Amino acid sequence: MSCIFYPSFILYLYAFCGVGTMTLPRDEAQMLTDMSQKADDICNMSLFGIPSKNNPDNHTYGICNLQPNPKLDEGEIKITGLVLFRQSYPNGKLEAYFMIQGFPQNCNQSGRAIHIHTFGDLSNGCDSTGGHYNPFSVNHPNHPGDFGNFEVQNGKIQQHRPNLEATFFGFYSVFGKSVVVHKSLDDLGLGNNEASLQNGNAGTRLACCVIGSTSKTTWEKFITSKDS
Repeated sequence: MSCIFYPSFILYLYAFCGVGTMTLPRDEAQMLTDMSQKADDICNMSLFGIPSKNNPDNHTYGICNLQPNPKLDEGEIKITGLVLFRQSYPNGKLEAYFMIQGFPQNCNQSGRAIHIHTFGDLSNGCDSTGGHYNPFSVNHPNHPGDFGNFEVQNGKIQQHRPNLEATFFGFYSVFGKSVVVHKSLDDLGLGNNEASLQNGNAGTRLACCVIGSTSKTTWEKFITSKDS
């Protein structure tokens, strides 16, 4: 999403050159494009508190270190793991690797729901992360962080999800939001009740984490070890 607060000199140049009525020379058009991109970068950093790209390869990388929900009952399973994110700046689609462990060995092929929640607040365990991140006020499963269900194999979830609807850039950035792993299957809004349209009746919050910025080195370290 482009920033609406462009520096005045960019707007002046657009008006002076009559962008709407004439074609600029290629060099000048590229200069204006570059200046506009710089304005977006400044906007993202100042208004949203995030880098528009945090590596020389034009990608932004994120990480979420999953920890068990401290509010769980004593006998509940303890889930840990990582969710790694990557997105090409400025118009790429967000992708994620989910590397989660701690599920019982005998629950192969059982589905577990994973979502992005509104707050990066773990002060009361996973309960303080709020509901699903839903900036457009739509029903589940159409929230940008509704990742759906993940299949457990040998006590783990190891899965790559490309082309996600959530984004790192602009006003709706999910930096600073949380990821929550649930105990149950997501009914994908088909549960015929209000909770289904809010959270898919996904049940207990087993683990959670806050999405933060990381480096290409971290991404490559964990993705390489996963594939080896």
